[in-house]
Amino acid sequence: MVESPVVESPVLELEDDRAARRGLRLFLKRDDLVHPELPGNKWRKLKHNIAPAREHGTLLTFGGAYSNHIRATAAAGRAFGFATIGIIRGEEHRPLNASLSYAERMGMRLGYLDRASYRRKHEPEVVAALRERWGDFYLLPEGGSNAPALRGCAELGAEVPGFDVVCCPCGTGGTLAGLAAGLGPGQRALGFSVLKGGFLGAEVERLQREAYGGRRGDWGVEHGFHFGGYARRTDELDAFIDDFARRHGIVLERIYVAKMMFGILSLAERGAFAEGTRVLAVITG
Repeated sequence: MVESPVVESPVLELEDDRAARRGLRLFLKRDDLVHPELPGNKWRKLKHNIAPAREHGTLLTFGGAYSNHIRATAAAGRAFGFATIGIIRGEEHRPLNASLSYAERMGMRLGYLDRASYRRKHEPEVVAALRERWGDFYLLPEGGSNAPALRGCAELGAEVPGFDVVCCPCGTGGTLAGLAAGLGPGQRALGFSVLKGGFLGAEVERLQREAYGGRRGDWGVEHGFHFGGYARRTDELDAFIDDFARRHGIVLERIYVAKMMFGILSLAERGAFAEGTRVLAVITG
């Protein structure tokens, strides 16, 4: 049985000479420690989607074959008593990988969409076809980013007073959109996109319009640290992860968190933050 997470997550100061020599103080918010199966922003996005999912009885969502969102949604369904359906991008491959095998063990039913259909997954005719096959369900977008998700991520913003810049990695934009809305006056949210294309700022604005009716908070998106795109990696990034582990005893998650930390320290060394700035990095898990 998956137990409900207990928030709030701890904050620790990171002693790193790359920040210190620029007069910065760098902190980590260890949201990855909230729960082993529902870490960080996965829990924050799911938290306010649980009640409507239980009301419908079934939640359907989308993700890739290695999606942490799919894993977390399956775990939440087991923990909070609603059925889950995961629609996976691409064709089925057996045996299932570790992520999808875990989701199945948690009771999630898996379906698949070819890549062309997957790109159209929120169009009415595609959703109608899914309802015809799977019956009634509560629809949760890919990555869990919707208006209720922003409410949960805004609670994260309320937990971090006293920091000048609060950073998070970005995939679908929901964490940044909610975080920025929850910060106080004088605080800025900075997202680090793990995707190519430079489109994420527009998606964050769309999510804030959907949730709040317009742009909220002071925020921006850094597009220069995606290392080739989603789940892509380079020797430089791998070396950074290994060095960070030697320095601080923390192994950074590669798809999201490592790219953010690389970006923060690169910007620090370029003088992008004023001396005395208190920078907080959210380790989303």
